[in-house]
Amino acid sequence: MIDLSVIIPIYNEEKNIPVLMQRLQQVINPMNLSVEYLFINDGSGDNSIALIKQLSLTHEAIKYIDFSRNFGHQIAVTAGLDKCRGNAAVIIDADLQDPPELIAELYAKMKTGYEVVYAKRLTRSGESFFKKITARIFYRLIARITTIDIPLDTGDFRIIHRKVIDVLKQMPEQQKYLRGQIPWIGFRTSYVEYNRDPRLEGETGYSLKKMLMIL
Repeated sequence: MIDLSVIIPIYNEEKNIPVLMQRLQQVINPMNLSVEYLFINDGSGDNSIALIKQLSLTHEAIKYIDFSRNFGHQIAVTAGLDKCRGNAAVIIDADLQDPPELIAELYAKMKTGYEVVYAKRLTRSGESFFKKITARIFYRLIARITTIDIPLDTGDFRIIHRKVIDVLKQMPEQQKYLRGQIPWIGFRTSYVEYNRDPRLEGETGYSLKKMLMIL
């Protein structure tokens, strides 16, 4: 088993992938961990998968799963968790709104005795007022209609221990909502705070419509 898996769902991110890999390696290489970078191509219509395949030829730590069509963010992340080999896994999107540099702090916090450490957003730079208010309403609505204590102002950017991954793999739901299922499991949890950056390139594939389809 390796130390760390980095799970990266991809949907039309060809312009961001090279910068993402550069920043990931800059933060993870000094940590002296055995690592795999697991890209899940969620039916991209651009050259994302071609670029990932090319990178995998020169970086043995880069692995990929290639979906035949777009199945959605949560299914892509779930596929990554099912296949990853790490003793811990970081989930991070490729748009660079969530800074790879925070991974070192997430990992260090986990090593103090937590099985889940999530990244909590203090600010959301580069997003429209409509995006911010709908996201705020969405997550607070989820909190109101469920009995699960889902952390507010968080996404999927987090690190989870292998024990959490193994439990998630045993859960039978085909349509997973990891932001709800992970706190429901009940492992020891903490967080680190950060300021979210604007998307580097492209447009989000995770629209309000797709968020509402989770409900």
